[in-house]
Amino acid sequence: MSDRSNQPLEAEELERIRVERDLYRRLLELGAHSEVEAFLKDALALLVELVGAREGYLELRDDEGREDVWWIAEGFGPEELAEVRRRMSSGIIAEALSTGRIVDTPSALLDPRFFERRSVQAGRVERVLCAPIGEAPPRGVLYLQGKPAEEARAAEDRARVELVARHLAPLAENLVIRRRTAQAADPTQAPREKLRAEGLVGRSPALAATLAEVALVAPLNVTVLLTGESGTGKSVLARAIHDSGPRAGQPFVELNCGSLPESLVESELFGALPGSHSTATRRLPGKVAAAERGTLFLDEIGELSVATQAKLLQLLQSKRYYPLGAGEPVAADVRVIAATNVDLDAAVAAGRFREDLYYRLKVLPVRVPSLAERAADVPELARAFAERAAERHGLPRLALSLGALRAVEAAPWPGNVRQLENAIEAACIRAAGEGAAEVGERHVFPGAAHATGEAGPRAAAEQTFQEATRSFQRALVERTLEEAGWNVTAAAQRLDLARSHLYTLIRAFDLSRRD
Repeated sequence: MSDRSNQPLEAEELERIRVERDLYRRLLELGAHSEVEAFLKDALALLVELVGAREGYLELRDDEGREDVWWIAEGFGPEELAEVRRRMSSGIIAEALSTGRIVDTPSALLDPRFFERRSVQAGRVERVLCAPIGEAPPRGVLYLQGKPAEEARAAEDRARVELVARHLAPLAENLVIRRRTAQAADPTQAPREKLRAEGLVGRSPALAATLAEVALVAPLNVTVLLTGESGTGKSVLARAIHDSGPRAGQPFVELNCGSLPESLVESELFGALPGSHSTATRRLPGKVAAAERGTLFLDEIGELSVATQAKLLQLLQSKRYYPLGAGEPVAADVRVIAATNVDLDAAVAAGRFREDLYYRLKVLPVRVPSLAERAADVPELARAFAERAAERHGLPRLALSLGALRAVEAAPWPGNVRQLENAIEAACIRAAGEGAAEVGERHVFPGAAHATGEAGPRAAAEQTFQEATRSFQRALVERTLEEAGWNVTAAAQRLDLARSHLYTLIRAFDLSRRD
């Protein structure tokens, strides 16, 4: 009698081994993902292919009191997908989630548990495999629809789906924890994922709050009013709103309303016909026309004359405007983003700004924080500006020294991000000019009394405002620490500062306790 163990493996058995080998290989590849979205895409593609499903849905969620949900679908139309997502709290999906067990039905249309459900009847749902991902409470769910399969194939499909679901659970857990940890370290990460905001540097809570507001307004085709101090980066934020919205790829046109004489603002904004004023020898297209189908960014909106305000109001209300000298209105399809560092409430009360225009602009206001409110972003901003300066001027890429970073972090920046950028750009030019190995504090604050390498303090009359402020800060902090016996907690309370900020100032000013 022949020994069957020595016989060549049947073709069917070889195929089964090949499928299992490929399955484990693909599961290992899923484990290499670092982003939830890519993980979901590849996992669902694997499942749909594995069982020959027509439609598939895969969802993960963060279960620690958060609202973070990630999902992906394949094969469903928009209405069918909406129905599947509604079934999270009822029907087949709800049963899988509540029981923690796979739901396997050869035909939902014939299954007494589900056949009466409207969604099953409407979608003519047949074979369904639905499995929870993870232990109770499940981390997510996978849902697959297809044609009925033969009994042997159906059992095999179920076993494979259960296997994949078991392997997905720890992989998904690791990815969600990694995402949660990253968001805790960088609160701006979540809103950044909804925006194209590469030019906005920083990870402070203040910036995160602003980006969260921007993520809400960017997809909407509505007017936005940006407020905040001068130099906070309102133009960069306006560009991010445009690039992240429905008009991305269309023109983004900027007009600084305070940079032109009052007599030219209207012509620059709305355009002019030949002969409408002394310099209009030909038809002059305005910024509104240039921004057609795109975004018009009006910076320093508070500087517009009352007459021009009335014409801007007409544009916002009717989507039509009159070029100078025109007798017929021109239709306009533009989104308006306005910005101001002026207190428009006070301007309205004083009669300098139209109240009706103010409320038209203030549909969705976004306040841009000052640099003092996002002090934690200063070192990162300084490094980014040093990189930009090197690229812009063809300079060697020089790092900022630790002393320079500490000094920059401790310094006041009344001119906000713009002032910081100008100071770092000038510092990079100075450092490169003298062949320095890095950008030091003396390059950022040339002539400062306590800067490394300086011969001595300058006369108060020769100091800049910033240098004088730093000198005062250093003396005040040092005196308060001495009076408090270098009890940092007590000194911080006297100065009304956070203890961490006081430690930053101590390092920046290179202070130490006297013997």
